[in-house]
Formats: sequence, structure tokens, C-alpha cells
Amino acid sequence: MSPESRNSPFHNEQRRLHSRKSILVLRAAVIREIRNFFISNDYLEVETPLLVSAPAPEVHIDAISTSAGYLHTSPELCMKRMLAAGFTKIFQISKCFRAGERGHRHLPEFCLLEWYRTGIDYHDLMTECRELTLWVCRKILGQQEIHYQGEKIDIQSPWKRIPVADVFDRFASITMEDALSTDRFDEIMAIEIEPRLGSMGPVFLYDYPASLASLARLKANQPEYSERFEWYMGGMELGNGFSELTDSREQRARFEQASKQRNALGKECYPMPERFLDALGQMPESGGMAVGIDRLVMILSDRSVIDDVVAFTPEEV
Repeated sequence: MSPESRNSPFHNEQRRLHSRKSILVLRAAVIREIRNFFISNDYLEVETPLLVSAPAPEVHIDAISTSAGYLHTSPELCMKRMLAAGFTKIFQISKCFRAGERGHRHLPEFCLLEWYRTGIDYHDLMTECRELTLWVCRKILGQQEIHYQGEKIDIQSPWKRIPVADVFDRFASITMEDALSTDRFDEIMAIEIEPRLGSMGPVFLYDYPASLASLARLKANQPEYSERFEWYMGGMELGNGFSELTDSREQRARFEQASKQRNALGKECYPMPERFLDALGQMPESGGMAVGIDRLVMILSDRSVIDDVVAFTPEEV
């Protein structure tokens, strides 16, 4: 083989794909064991459409439009319609799409695990996150600890649960209220708080401000907070879960407010997801969780860049 052919685009791609083979084998095992965990716990695996007529209106999540609708940013709305129709324990592993998301931890096309269960709340979901992680690590790694970026993560010990307001008090240069009023909440979280979580082991930050409730219900005794949490390991957000809001009027008001904010920012305003809102009032009390599979594989393979855990990045297709 000539030096020219060894450096051809074809052979460069062969080398690149071969260098990722061990991680892609691990990725396949992770997905297999996630399925095994949920099936063993009597969850039904479901499939919902990737192409939808109306994504959830959220201020900072942008859908990718097509001539026939939108690629979903999450299977959430359709899965909740299934809960309203009588399904009680469902999960899905799905490709999702979000415009403008690209970085060391972000891809515009990514793999998401979501599960929903009736009769539980966000505290129960935190417990299920730990049980899922223990299952995957025991089956794949044969141990109950993970080594990520120089830190040992002990997943057997109790996982920390910390209110969001408390981490602002401990780590941030301004209060949570000031961060919200100046629209710097996400900035402070990313720059000042998340890097401090890396040495804490698995941690849940819970009770997000009501203004960031998204589709979560508010706390009955503290309506300034929502029953929402985010799961972190190695200083990286892996998942987002909450006790589900089942009040269709309140959810419509939140969607309308989000649409107004999108309009003020010059963003596309999506059609209102009427079928979801019609079904929401019939949905029983439930908990729902979304976990980024790409990021979970990053943690398990000790990789800091998401490109390393997928076969092809957007720039390679």
C-alpha cells in the first residue's frame, strides 16, 4: 500500500472508527443492560414517533424543523399521552434532536433514555437512578465504583441529595434569586457550581425554582419551588427528572409564557401541542426521568468529549 493510499480519506476513517471500537462495544453493552434493568422491573419498552407536529414550547430548547413537522427534542409528550391512556410503567431509548447544540458534551442528534411510572414522585425517581446505575456497573464493570477523570465515584454509598438553593449558597458568587433575576442561572450553574460537584460522587440537585419547573409540578407546601431534580456524576449533568404536572390549564399557561419568551428572543414559536394538553388532565400522578446515554457512556469509559462515544459525529456524515 502506497503512503498516499494509507493517508486517503477512506483509510483515515477506517482508523478513526477502529479507534472507537472498544467504546462502541461498551456502549452497546450499556444499552443492553439498561433494557434488561427495566424489563426485569416490569417496564414496557415503547416507541413513539421521531417526527411530531408540535414539540413542547421551551425557551432554551430549539427543535429542528422539516417539511413535515419537527424532529422531537424528547419523547416526553407522546409517552405522557400513553400514561393518560392507562400505561403504568414505560421506558424508551430514542434518538432526539435539538438545533444549535454542539460542544464537548452536546450533539444535535443524541441518544436519550426516558422512563415514566405512575404512582411515584421525584424522590422515588432518584432511587431508581441509583438502582439503574448499580445494575449497569455490576453487569458491565463487575464493580460498584467508577473512575472518571482522576476521581473515584463510589456508587454503592448513599447518593447526596442537595436543594438547588443550598449549592448556590455554598458555591456561587451570587444568590439563586439574583441569578434568576439577572438571567444568569445557567451561567452560574455551569461556571461556578458544576465544577465543584465532580468530587462529591453521584449527587441530585433538587427543588428547582418554580420559574424553571418546565413540566414539573410545584411543591404543595412551597410553591416557589418545583419537584424537579438534576442528576450529576463527575461534575456532568446526566439526567433530569420530576414529579409530573397533571394540571392541563397550568401547563398551557406555562407553554404560552414560554412562547412569548421565544417570540421576544426572535425564536420560532411552535404550534401548541393540543393533543398532549387534552390528554394531560387524564394522566395520573407520575414521575418521569430523562438520562443522556451518550454522557453515561462518557462516564463509564472515562471520556471527557462526547465525540469519542459515538460512531459518527455531525461533521463526519
